[in-house]
Formats: sequence, structure tokens, C-alpha cells
Amino acid sequence: MITLIQEIVAGTLIVLGMFFFLVALLGLLRMPDVFSRIHTTTKGDTLGIGLIIVGLMVLSGFTALSLKLFVTLVLIWITTPTAAHLIAKSEYERDAS
Repeated sequence: MITLIQEIVAGTLIVLGMFFFLVALLGLLRMPDVFSRIHTTTKGDTLGIGLIIVGLMVLSGFTALSLKLFVTLVLIWITTPTAAHLIAKSEYERDAS
């Protein structure tokens, strides 16, 4: 019974993560400028991969794999906004000069 609930919760989180990836993709295609596209993809990417990794952590249980997934999640949460900030800053400086 516990594994069935665990699989349902994990599957739901993974499907929600894929939904946010799809929304980010649509935002990337529909937004008019670079800053809007960066914002859309960064938010969708961070939330989408976060939900997918949490779903995988629920599916794997409390193991060494879930710890590795958590470390990966933290690294993604640090690097994605940082990279988006640097891209936006370089675009802003390119337009300003």
C-alpha cells in the first residue's frame, strides 16, 4: 500500500514537472524579447526540474541516491538563476552601448 501511494505521489510530481517544462517551452516561443524569454525559461526550468527531482527522490525512498538527487537539485537551483542573470546582464550591456 505504501509503495502504491509512493508511486502515485512520485508520478504526480514528475508529470507536474513536465508540465512546467512545457509551459517554459511555450513561453520561450511566444515571448517577444530576450529578458522575457530568460525569465520564462528560468522559472519553468527551475520549478520543472525541482518537481521532477523531488518526484524521483520520493520514488527512490531515503537512500544514497536521494541524497545525490538533493545535491543535484541544490546545484541546479544555484546555477540556473546565476546563468540567467549573467545572460540578462550581458544583453543589457550590449543594448546600452
